[in-house]
Amino acid sequence: MAKTITRPGKGNNIIDLCDDYTVIDIEATGYAPEYDDIIELAALRIRGGAVVDSFTTLVNPGYKIDDFVQNLTGITNDDLKGAPAVKDALSPFISFIDGDLVVGHNVNFDVNFIYENSVRAYGKPFGNDFVDTMRIARKLLPDLKHHRLKDIAGTLGVDQTREHRAYDDCVTTFRCFEEMKKRINASGSVADLVKSFKKPHLPGLDLRTITADTTEFDETHPLYGKHCVFTGALDKMTRAEAAQLVVNVGGICDNGITKKTNFLILGNTDYSVNVKNGKTTKQKKAEEYVLAGIDIQVITENAFYEMLEE
Repeated sequence: MAKTITRPGKGNNIIDLCDDYTVIDIEATGYAPEYDDIIELAALRIRGGAVVDSFTTLVNPGYKIDDFVQNLTGITNDDLKGAPAVKDALSPFISFIDGDLVVGHNVNFDVNFIYENSVRAYGKPFGNDFVDTMRIARKLLPDLKHHRLKDIAGTLGVDQTREHRAYDDCVTTFRCFEEMKKRINASGSVADLVKSFKKPHLPGLDLRTITADTTEFDETHPLYGKHCVFTGALDKMTRAEAAQLVVNVGGICDNGITKKTNFLILGNTDYSVNVKNGKTTKQKKAEEYVLAGIDIQVITENAFYEMLEE
């Protein structure tokens, strides 16, 4: 059974409307940095709110990527043949970032992959603090049904060329961040915005029902009003206990994947009878919907806990 992942030395998820920073984005073969691999890295160095340098490279994972990843990203196995391995690509990437504050969209995903690979390749964590543009967008644009990068770009009037390619997503993220900064600064609500990000208290694990123990919810919480589905066995708690955490922040737990599903949380599937070719039926269904343009995010158990604490 897999152990719950802790990441000592990892940077903090902060709110900072900075002018000097580095935007990052990665593409990967899956959702779990403990098991999946990076296939593309990109970064933009920003100084005074303008791009001054960039970094981009494909990364060869050492095996053929599956059809889902190729269809989602447009990166093919032929593209990856001459690309460097992660141990060769990651060092110049991290050196490019240097000590900068990192900015990205749903950036915890990217940071976890960089952290895990840095530890494996070089024996040291990636410890830069980071700003998540999706967190800011949820506060600034609360009426949006979805807060994917393309949804935010469309609402802010930011042109987006390609999705799911690291360099292009960096450019879109940079433009969205700068536009959000303008709107926040124009409203004079910078201090209020920063103050509004407070971590909720996570309830204990002795809850017996799947009924929320409160009638007051933080409507900006990333799981509020979101449909969540679990697959596999969770390592840290039972599924009922995890569902309790979801409903206590205003989320909804469902048994199966539908077009309403927002998050599929991946547990350990070593002993699941519904696994074929390494993926559960729920995960395959979710991936079909992702390719069809439906807003479903597949996240690991540890990413789920981190999201609860945002």
